[in-house]
Amino acid sequence: MAQKKLKPEQHRITINLDDENYQELVFVAEAQNRSLANLIETLTVKALREEVFVDDFEMNEILSNKSLLAKLKQGSKSAKARRGRFV
Repeated sequence: MAQKKLKPEQHRITINLDDENYQELVFVAEAQNRSLANLIETLTVKALREEVFVDDFEMNEILSNKSLLAKLKQGSKSAKARRGRFV
């Protein structure tokens, strides 16, 4: 079978899954009418966004906390000036 050509911006990876996890992913992919690769990519991107970025509710809480904003601004100034300790 010929290898599918990847788009220039795509990368191929290999993962190892136990049978139970593999079967669960196949089941969900079929239920959502997706390829297994598309499901894994979609779930991975979603998990990364939830882990790395804040949602609107959390951002509104941060922006409404004046004390926290002042501390963040001071910390940013100190970091730019290379003052203080990073822990």
